[in-house]
Amino acid sequence: MIDELRVTVLAENTVRGPDLLGEHGLAFWIEAGGHRILFDTGQGKVLRHNARQLNVPLDAAEMIVLSHGHFDHTGGLGDALEANDRATVCLHPAALEEKYAKEKTPPNRDIGIPSLNATCLRQKARCLIWSRGPTKLVEGVHVTGEIPRTNDFEDTGGPFYRDRACADPDPLFDDQALFLETAAGLVVLLGCAHAGVINTLDYIAEISGRQPLFAVLGGMHLVGAKRPRLEATVALLKQYEVKGVGTAHCTGMAAAAYLWSQLPGRCFECAAGSVFSVGNGQSEVC
Repeated sequence: MIDELRVTVLAENTVRGPDLLGEHGLAFWIEAGGHRILFDTGQGKVLRHNARQLNVPLDAAEMIVLSHGHFDHTGGLGDALEANDRATVCLHPAALEEKYAKEKTPPNRDIGIPSLNATCLRQKARCLIWSRGPTKLVEGVHVTGEIPRTNDFEDTGGPFYRDRACADPDPLFDDQALFLETAAGLVVLLGCAHAGVINTLDYIAEISGRQPLFAVLGGMHLVGAKRPRLEATVALLKQYEVKGVGTAHCTGMAAAAYLWSQLPGRCFECAAGSVFSVGNGQSEVC
């Protein structure tokens, strides 16, 4: 159980506060029970700058966890390992596979981990954790590993492929979430939730022994979601009695607005510079 949790948004599409930079990407700095963990690394254009401005010591990270293998979550991995090659890196094996998005006219776009960062990972990371299944990282901190796709209203959120010709759809089995056990309940961090927000929460509920869910924050990949999916997502967030929902990155403006309207008083901003904290059963966003 984590007594004190503090999550700082290091990289995100939007910015909160002076002298910070935004990019299409996501990175969280986690301080949990004396442990320091970097969850995702953004594209890599703003990680070091924002960390410096926010007084985040990247060189103190014990672990670097990758939610999946897309460039906007892995692009800063090289910088993170340059700052600290002692950190353990946790990822699903499929995060290193080729990944593409289809363009209207060729060539199709490579959206996987940048090759220099994959090379840096192999050369600099001293310890790797291949999180195919649920994995305990430190006391109170876990990653889901591969998430079962069990409902009929969620998909990966877009046409993604494993080959340059875009003929082989990518199921994104590497998508994983991180969850933390606090006195207030579970806090779930999402990279892009390509497995689906509710599939993710359902699985976390199962593997955590049905511990209460307190907050969910991160990318939810609802940017292209239709109303039935949004309605089902809101209904199940209410059913889980989630107290805090931090919409970020790939959630999409329209979807975020819908969540904020349907979950009044529960949603909060997750821009670069935002800080979410939990202590003594209470939470705060600043």
